[in-house]
Amino acid sequence: QVHLMESGGGLVQDGGSLRLSCKATGLNFSLAPVSWYRQAPGKQREVVASISKEHTADYADFVKGRFTISRDNVRRTGYLQMSSLKSEDTAVYYCSVPSRGRTFWGQGTQVTVAS
Repeated sequence: QVHLMESGGGLVQDGGSLRLSCKATGLNFSLAPVSWYRQAPGKQREVVASISKEHTADYADFVKGRFTISRDNVRRTGYLQMSSLKSEDTAVYYCSVPSRGRTFWGQGTQVTVAS
């Protein structure tokens, strides 16, 4: 079955960096787009960045210039490099991949930015 596992979250100071990873199993990863979402307490889940199977990246305006999405199809892993983190980036970050007509989600990884 399809399984997505995020890792790399944690506590970081304002202005710091983190790299999130999303390891995928049970699907043809190289043919699927990968997206990162986040959900802060009391707020709706929002898309942060997406990368197509052709490695074309799109970003939400609030992370442009600070976050970089990438993928390694050999390792079946998506990445989100986050730099210049701000307190408002504090949230649970999820990766999402579509497969066989469904959208699959990981369990999420907490990112906390201390000001």
